[in-house]
Amino acid sequence: MVETLSIAVIGAPGVGKTSIIRQFIYNDFSEVYTPTRSRYVYRPSVILNGSMYDLKILDVPPISSFPASSSQEWMDLRCRGVRNANAYILVYDICCVESFEYVKMIRQQIVEHREGSSHEVPILVKTWKCGYVECSAKFNWHVTLLFKELLGIAVARGLRQNHTSIRLQGALQRNRCSVM
Repeated sequence: MVETLSIAVIGAPGVGKTSIIRQFIYNDFSEVYTPTRSRYVYRPSVILNGSMYDLKILDVPPISSFPASSSQEWMDLRCRGVRNANAYILVYDICCVESFEYVKMIRQQIVEHREGSSHEVPILVKTWKCGYVECSAKFNWHVTLLFKELLGIAVARGLRQNHTSIRLQGALQRNRCSVM
């Protein structure tokens, strides 16, 4: 049976969330910025260590806050499926303090409002206790690594079965970067 992993990609406007996803799935980068206005779901399949996984990648437009409850999630079409994601990629531009502040706010709200107890969330590294990958969608640098690391951690921790979250922030490029 093929396992499914739901990944929510969240970040401030213009940080490259869609570019990272499209580079990973289609090996494509557009120089033209088109703002994401509504949630979009990508469903690629990947093979890691000989096992196949179906990914459900949620490209989430900028949201004012992480949904505090299931009812709040369903009231805002942009947020549907975000609370139940198995993993989060929080994207910010390393050249833009405001985008990092946005990610900090969303990360704190995920910790506070995520279903399941906080002791179920694995400790990955110091500070935010998250993984970090700097990547460039424009130059296709470390984009595959970002998703490979994410999937590897999820599989190693058994998260696809437990439905607990991995909090990752992602990085884009020197001009426009994010935190995995």
